[in-house]
Amino acid sequence: MNVLKTARIALVALRLNALRSFLTMLGIIIGVASVIVMVSVSSGSKQAVEQAISSLGTNMLSLRPGASRFGGRHGGAGSATPFTEKDVEGLKKRFDFLEGVSGRLNANAPVIYGNQNWTTSITGIHADYIPVRQWIIEDGRNFTDREVRSGGKVAIVGQDVIENVFEGNSPLGAQIRIKNVPFKVIGTLQAKGESTFGRSQDDIIFIPISTARMRVSGRSARAVPNLVSQIYLTVDPAYDIKEAEEEIKEFLREQRKVAPGADDDFSVANFSEFIRARNETASTLGLLLAATAAIALVVGGIGIMNIMLVSVTERTREIGIRLAVGARRGDILMQFLVEAVTLCLIGSLVGVGIGLGSGALIKNLSDIPVQVNVPIIFIAIASAAFVGIFFGFYPARKASLLNPIDALRYE
Repeated sequence: MNVLKTARIALVALRLNALRSFLTMLGIIIGVASVIVMVSVSSGSKQAVEQAISSLGTNMLSLRPGASRFGGRHGGAGSATPFTEKDVEGLKKRFDFLEGVSGRLNANAPVIYGNQNWTTSITGIHADYIPVRQWIIEDGRNFTDREVRSGGKVAIVGQDVIENVFEGNSPLGAQIRIKNVPFKVIGTLQAKGESTFGRSQDDIIFIPISTARMRVSGRSARAVPNLVSQIYLTVDPAYDIKEAEEEIKEFLREQRKVAPGADDDFSVANFSEFIRARNETASTLGLLLAATAAIALVVGGIGIMNIMLVSVTERTREIGIRLAVGARRGDILMQFLVEAVTLCLIGSLVGVGIGLGSGALIKNLSDIPVQVNVPIIFIAIASAAFVGIFFGFYPARKASLLNPIDALRYE
């Protein structure tokens, strides 16, 4: 008996017990559908996080003041001695492996243009900041070093500001007011999307850092001469990022006169470590998903074995008749094995359809990113076929070993 003919007989047998066949397939359907949904959501989230982290730069370090300590009292994060322009210049002169060094100074302030009013993040930067942070100027230009040194009243605006303040029109050459100080828009930023914390990176205006100290940031900035709240560095890709981090820490301890053995009063964030941690998390999630998939398919396989054993018992006389008229034991084995595999394959195809539909529904009804992983679909179908063979073999073998005379006598 060839496989095609056996498959047709299997389909007839399954159709005669349609409800039972469907209930048997339910475990496979749920297992395959859940695997596709979980992997699609996981892949989408992974890609979103990857893009967000990549936008930070894999060869970038971020420096912040740490927590201060006075006697037995600890200040909060960022309460230690702040960075200044002296630190920025010192880093530039000391290390040849630094491709870019830029400070940053943050503030929030209302922006006025005509009758439009919008409160946004005002960030004072050096000219190197845009290439260091891998921003792209869509139209216009970057700041010049002279504008940064002299406190030029110029601005580069993000896409959210363009949308809300300029109603989507080009702002180049327009004059805006930040804290009642006039600024000329000289550039626009390409959209960058949300950060890893879910905040829009496009709701921002860049101005020269010297201008931010004098005009926008208020007393805290003027109290510390040449204040820099945070420093960003890009390291030559050919240089070991961990070694660069250690050398920079040693330099800052000297610069800030940290006593030997004392804790650092600054922190260094290595964005390549974020990527490594993300990869480890993704691997762990992958193992959990694989375990969930295996459990779901095993449960479905046990259900198939159970029903196939019942089917063998119910069809004992049929098996006896087939054996009596010349069917070989291999034919009986193949028939029940094909039935088990057919159940799994049909269940897996239905599960794939439900999984893809559920993924599309999740994507349309929520902000959860979903990315269909095509190889997983084929892996799920192949796994379902394997489950059918594995769990269907014992009932099929039991059927093939029945004694024809005993089978014919069975009531």
